[in-house]
Amino acid sequence: MQNILIIGAGRSTQSLVDYLLFHAESQDWQVIVADRNLSLAQSKINSHTRGKAIELDVNQEEERRRWIKEASIVVSMLPAFMHKEVASDCVALGVHLATASYLSEEMKALGAAAKEKGLILLNEIGVDPGIDHLSAMKMIDEIRAMGGELLAFESFTGGLLAPESKKNPWDYIFSWNPRNVVLAGAGGAVKFKQEGEYKYIPYSQIFRRTEFMDIQGYGRFEGYANRDSLMYRSVYGLDEIPTIYRGTLRRPGFCRAWDVFVKLGLTDDSYEMEGVENMTHRSFVNAFLAYHEFNSVEIKLMHYLHIAQDDDLMEKLTWLDLFEEVPIGLDKGTPAQILQHILEKKWTMQPDDIDMLVMCHKITYQKNGSKYIREMSLVVKGKNAAHTAMAHTVGLPLAMAVRRILEGKIKETGAVLPITSEWYTPLLLELAEYGIVFHEKETPCKA
Repeated sequence: MQNILIIGAGRSTQSLVDYLLFHAESQDWQVIVADRNLSLAQSKINSHTRGKAIELDVNQEEERRRWIKEASIVVSMLPAFMHKEVASDCVALGVHLATASYLSEEMKALGAAAKEKGLILLNEIGVDPGIDHLSAMKMIDEIRAMGGELLAFESFTGGLLAPESKKNPWDYIFSWNPRNVVLAGAGGAVKFKQEGEYKYIPYSQIFRRTEFMDIQGYGRFEGYANRDSLMYRSVYGLDEIPTIYRGTLRRPGFCRAWDVFVKLGLTDDSYEMEGVENMTHRSFVNAFLAYHEFNSVEIKLMHYLHIAQDDDLMEKLTWLDLFEEVPIGLDKGTPAQILQHILEKKWTMQPDDIDMLVMCHKITYQKNGSKYIREMSLVVKGKNAAHTAMAHTVGLPLAMAVRRILEGKIKETGAVLPITSEWYTPLLLELAEYGIVFHEKETPCKA
């Protein structure tokens, strides 16, 4: 029997566990879900005979290593900064590892030792990163195989509120880690390349430098630049491509409203505020505005950011109860932590809420003197708050990759990314069986 140890039983874990348990009998697997919250781990396996839930504090080294030693593969669903110790243990104890997180420098450093032992440290096999790699590399390899010269690569992904779910002015709801949403773009200047020129967007401008796109059947979206797009040139073999850009999708109007938080300083995570225990939503916003004896918080905000009184942007802010004398409900916190706490009161998924995952790639290429645009788009909807599109698209590719590793179908070892046909051909085919299907179209470029 092979033991699969899943560390972390958070919101993206259910589809992963369901898939592995479905195949556990035929594959002779035991699926062990470990979490500090035992009842949460138990809820994921739902009394399955091939499942086991354990209470595990990953910071307890001896206990952590004991469970890793008994595993054939470890799936780390922990926050990215916690992978390092788990990965080090896996290499030392001769156990494969898979995560949906970005490949870190610490993980790269373990690659050589893992390769020597014939181990796989698989990273970036969720949705973004993950499914985006599988689908993008399929397109890129197909265009190269027919002799096309790649001129531009653009890729966008977003987790959003599905149209049939109860609407709110933001057309948004938290379907993944709220902290990552609040801190999006705050890690430094965004980098990309456009028409042969290197471009940079400082954090203060990220949410005002957006572009619009339409996806058939789902309407209009806006995208803002995401992280360092340049890092994927070598990953995708696009070192000489004139344009490369990766972004995040939202509904139109979201970015302009979010920019209010950025401009005020509400997304700053570098210091703790004073007097938080006595603070209300209204006084929190007011703390970032100039003092005025007579003007209200709303008036000061509109004057400071040049917002018209009838602007629908104010509707978005008002809907979040930002101007209400509602207690924050925290004893301490940074501006970003306080903002997150306020947003979670409105953006936390309710039982019947439906989320939606949207992904779109656009590649411009040239062949025989003519230019073409090839597009791939994906829309996946969740069922409810317990079975979300985000969890489905993160957990399934990860589970399928684990299966292929345990079946001995992956030859590459070391610190690995899922960017070759060894990964994308079977995984995209199997994902389609679960309703994760890309739609493709190609059009000639207009002269």
